[in-house]
Amino acid sequence: MAKDKPSRSRELASRVIFAAFNILKEKGGQAPGREVVAEVEKRVELDDWAKATYEKSGYVRWQSMLHFYSIDCIKAGFLVKKKGVWYLTPEGENALKLGDVKMLHAATAAYKAWSNQRETPEPSEDEQDVGSEGQQGQEVIIHEMEQLAIEGLKNQINQKNPYEFQELIAALLRGMGYYTPFVAPKGKDGGVDVIAYRDPLGTVSPRMKVQIKHREVSATVQEIRQLMGLLQTNGDVGIFVSSGGFTPDAKSTARSSHVHVELIDLDRFISLWQDFYPKLSDEDKALLSLVPIYFYAPPI
Repeated sequence: MAKDKPSRSRELASRVIFAAFNILKEKGGQAPGREVVAEVEKRVELDDWAKATYEKSGYVRWQSMLHFYSIDCIKAGFLVKKKGVWYLTPEGENALKLGDVKMLHAATAAYKAWSNQRETPEPSEDEQDVGSEGQQGQEVIIHEMEQLAIEGLKNQINQKNPYEFQELIAALLRGMGYYTPFVAPKGKDGGVDVIAYRDPLGTVSPRMKVQIKHREVSATVQEIRQLMGLLQTNGDVGIFVSSGGFTPDAKSTARSSHVHVELIDLDRFISLWQDFYPKLSDEDKALLSLVPIYFYAPPI
């Protein structure tokens, strides 16, 4: 029946949300939010109406729809956003089976159930300047600010040369409570770039051997196996840091390894840097400075 046909806004929202979920699934369940948004634009057919900007906020309509309704998906347990990275939950992957319209309907129903428990009801979303008002709009803005901050950090890191990136990794380990008696000098290529101990003499396990790759290309399974071959004792742990991420085979090899090999991509490094930044020395903080910004964060 005609009355069951979704509005133009919801039809657009269902398509971009569904595309975003499929992209996350294809990427193994997680990806930086801005990467997801960029990929959605390539996949979804968008007309001039969808590409238009709201007069009040200046936001592009389809992007606002994606961010606005992603909050519904968070409340439904389909999606998690943390420090600029989007994570598809098992419930979200299962919801893909519903199709685009029914999946969005399920997410919106979950959001409304949550909203009805609050004293102040949320405004209707259809045809309003989406993402600019109410609790839902506040959360959209917060997530956008987080993503912008992450992108700024990534740009700063990508401008550093491999040796500067290596120093960042060593500084992070010191902030986590490790000693770093060895940081490879320029020109050395022996497979281990940093050695880290729990105590100054390295008598307490674990003893960590760190390999670092600062480039756009993903680390391969062969490179992971090279590090595994350097872990000779039960007290050794391998840490592989790759700003370009890891191939699927590399991730699988690390997970199934008989020795402990931990993988750290750029998103995880940034998350760890933010978490341990207060514990860094002033000298190490200066390598990649953070400025705290405080704002009200609604409960999610």
